[in-house]
Amino acid sequence: MKNVLLHVCCAPCLIYPYQYLTDVGFKVVNYFYNPNIHPYSEYKERLKSLKDYTEVNNFGLVVEEGYSLEDFFSKIKDKTDEPERCHLCWQMRLERTALKAKELGLNAFTTTLLVSPFQDQIAIKEIGENIAKKQGITFYYHNFSRGFKQAHDKAKKLGMYLQKYCGCLYSERARYLKQYRKKNE
Repeated sequence: MKNVLLHVCCAPCLIYPYQYLTDVGFKVVNYFYNPNIHPYSEYKERLKSLKDYTEVNNFGLVVEEGYSLEDFFSKIKDKTDEPERCHLCWQMRLERTALKAKELGLNAFTTTLLVSPFQDQIAIKEIGENIAKKQGITFYYHNFSRGFKQAHDKAKKLGMYLQKYCGCLYSERARYLKQYRKKNE
């Protein structure tokens, strides 16, 4: 049986990728590593929702312990604008995921970041594949965004916590302050 470490950003984004991966024959191990999430109350809320969902469904979850916000700020340094900040953030989280997959003896990794239609699929795929090549492991790419609406609707129905921004301080600022939004919005 194929196995994959699934980097999970939040419970609602887990719904479709987990179902898809198990349907196509993967044994899935879920992994939470998201030092970009700010503030700490948001981090705790997302993690609690994820733990609740995985417990109820007996999915299992590996959590990178500690709130390591410094990892995020060290990685992005002064690159606070999109898309560079996002690329660095994705790279940081996918690198850690690939290393964790190898540590756990799994032969592939992927991410729920691919479920969001608001994320750059091409860039995430390229970053994942480059990391995979460097680490000698497989990055499993699938455009999970096809299941975004279905999963979002299910999350609402289940009463899951639905965040209002990607996770980092800068995406939160862009959510609430128009002058920080992408030019094409």
